[in-house]
Parts: sequence; structure tokens; C-alpha cells
Amino acid sequence: MSDQDSEAWLRLALVHGLGPGSLVRLLATFGEPAKVLSASSTSLQHCVPAKLAAAILSGPEPALLERSLAWLGEAGNTLLTLADPHYPRRLLEIPDPPPLLYCKGNTALLNGQGIAMVGSRDATPLGLQTAEAFAKALSQGGWCIVSGLALGIDAAAHRGGLAGAGSTIAVVGTGLDIVYPSRNHALAHQIAEHGLIISEFSLGTPAKSGHFPRRNRIISGLSRGVLVVEAALQSGSLITAREAADQGREVFAVPGSIHSPLSKGCHQLIKQGAKLVETAADIIEELGGAPLPEPVSPAAPPPADAPDEARLLTAMGYDPIDIDTLTERANLTPDRAYAILLTLELSGRIARLPGSRYQLLA
Repeated sequence: MSDQDSEAWLRLALVHGLGPGSLVRLLATFGEPAKVLSASSTSLQHCVPAKLAAAILSGPEPALLERSLAWLGEAGNTLLTLADPHYPRRLLEIPDPPPLLYCKGNTALLNGQGIAMVGSRDATPLGLQTAEAFAKALSQGGWCIVSGLALGIDAAAHRGGLAGAGSTIAVVGTGLDIVYPSRNHALAHQIAEHGLIISEFSLGTPAKSGHFPRRNRIISGLSRGVLVVEAALQSGSLITAREAADQGREVFAVPGSIHSPLSKGCHQLIKQGAKLVETAADIIEELGGAPLPEPVSPAAPPPADAPDEARLLTAMGYDPIDIDTLTERANLTPDRAYAILLTLELSGRIARLPGSRYQLLA
């Protein structure tokens, strides 16, 4: 797209109060942004109210337009529109594709094979480990991991995606000059360098609750399927799963403990027809992709130093467990149990959770 075309798109898209629906109607009538901008008020009012027609003729806020054009001139920044031949093909399949996408990074990823991964912001250590492992395996097989840059499962999925050739796409609900949440600033920088960050929102747009359902339709729209790893019954991840189903995408879910609130959303999806998956290969089998490379076998865990450690690990199981229950099951004194738990935690085999609870990681 030429600089002149990009400026015309920005001049139109940045008009205050002009939403995606109105923008698409104008383009359907006039053909291109430059013709919309040169139309008369009377002509514009065939598509939009008089107040909005006046706003189009007045143009966007000059400072925002100038800032957006300056941003577009920086290395790695791109504007993709519905008229661009590089606009992601999969998004054209959904009912309401975004008219514009602000992009930072490698836009070639948009037309590759994508798998979306979403889940709880308050994920368990096991959930984070699972999400990152799935994402890494898929990325090493050439699949691009698409997620929303939120804390928890999203961030783990992006980290896993960055570990393979497939890389990762972060779809955000703010302008690309804002990193939300701020705790993911370093991760966002890595994604911009080695993957791609995109948004349909103009620069300076803050995080608002209504933006995230709109973001979710892009996450699922870019992907062949959506994998949910840990989600409560009221999780926003279920919105993404519903969007995926409505868009004709496959929905996958990782099962968990029947006692965990963060498994109930996944279990509900499975009851509704989502495919239960235990490995990344389960996903590829369903989607019909090339087999994933054989994983490197992890090093065998060090042998237990004493029967006490083996007994404690057996008593722990795979669900979070409090220290009182653990010591009773393992028939150990609290002091002895704490000593073993500290060793296991330092070696990365278990995680300590709030409320003096512990969980086996592998």
C-alpha cells in the first residue's frame, strides 16, 4: 500500500465516532477511502447520520493523525486494510473482519497455519507449564500460536510459541503504543522482535472491557482451531471458544481435576463437543497437519533420596494439596515433609501455591 493510500485510510478510520460497521458501509458505497473523503455531505448521509457526515468532512484530530503517520513510518510497523492483498485470508471468512489492522513485527505470520491458545489469567503452575509445552511443540512443528497477551495462559502460550519456528501472534485490545498488562512489557518486546503484535484499535486506545470480546473474534478468526487450557465457568476464554465455534473453527480443551474451578470451563466445553486433548499431536491429528517432530525425551527425574520422598510424591498426586492432608497421607512429620518439599520445589518438580498448598509439576 502506498503512503498516500495509508494516509487516506487513516484519515477516514480515525474520524471520531466512525465505527467499523459505518466504515465498511461507506467503503461499499464509495469504493475507497479517498472517494469517501471527497464526497459531499449529502452523499455521505445516504450511509451515515448527518453528524457523522460532518465529522468525516472535518477530518480526524490532527495530532492523532500525525502521531499515527509517524508510527507507521517506524521500522517494523505496518497498516493492513481490507483492500490489501496481504490482509489475512482467514479473517475475511468471519462475519465482521476488522477494516484495519495495526501491525508490529512479521506480518507474514498472518497467513500461516495458526492455532489459538487461551485460558485463565490466574492459571496454576501446572496449567502454565502445560500451555507453554503445547505451544512449544506446535510451534516447533511450524504452527503459529495466536493469543491475547494477557497474564497467565496467554503469556505462557506466547513464550512457547517464541521457542519454535512457528512463532506467535499477540492480538491486543489496546492501541499498539500501549502494553497491557504492563507486566508483559518484556514479553511484548520479544514478540514484536520475533513474532507479531496486532490490533484493530488506533494508537492511544486504552484497555476497556468492551474491547476484549472484539479482540477475541480476531484471535479465533486467525486460527484453524482454539485450544483452551484452564478456564473457569465464567472465563472470557469461553467467549473465544464460542466465537471459534460460530466461525467454523475447531475447539479443543485440556481436561483437569474435577475439583479445580479452573477445569470446569474446559469440562463444559468438552461436554458441548470440544475435543479433549492430552498432547499437541491430538490437535494436529484433528486438523490434518503434518506430524509434529518427535519430542526430545526429558531427562529422568533424579531417584528419590529416601523412601520418605517417594511416599510424599505418591501421596501428593496431581491435584493441589494442603500440607496437613499431605503429611497425614504420607505419614510424615511436618518438619520432615517441609524439608522434602523445599528440595522438590528447588528442583522444579513441584510448585508452592497460596494457602500452604503444593502441586506436582511433572
